[in-house]
Amino acid sequence: MADANETIVRRAVEEILGKGNLALVDELIAPNYVGHVTFIPETMRGPEAARKVVQTFRTAFPDLTFTIEDLFTAGDKVACRFTAQGTHQGELMGIRPTGRRGAVSGIALFRVVNGKIVEEWANWDALSMLQQLGVRSIEELRAA
Repeated sequence: MADANETIVRRAVEEILGKGNLALVDELIAPNYVGHVTFIPETMRGPEAARKVVQTFRTAFPDLTFTIEDLFTAGDKVACRFTAQGTHQGELMGIRPTGRRGAVSGIALFRVVNGKIVEEWANWDALSMLQQLGVRSIEELRAA
């Protein structure tokens, strides 16, 4: 069971997030999925919400890649430490493209039930990302 859950999470991170393979969303994300992700103001609910967030980030960073640094399982939960990298070539939440390349680290905890991800808690270094894009303050971001 642990290996199967890790495989599901690995596919979600590497193939959906890292390669933009949105065809896998319905295969790997449960209809009752709930996602709690830093920097995203609202809780994601369902595969369509997850799909939209992936599209948003892949539009902003078309060359986005995810590298899994650590992956381990405890019960129905899979923890993943990752590094994401990309070049800011499209608008991201009101931030115009900067052409800057950046990398951030993060940790995500996934709950997998019956072969699908039903819940996710992700925390990544959003402040570092904003600094790499040249946003110097929250006030500057709000003014954009």
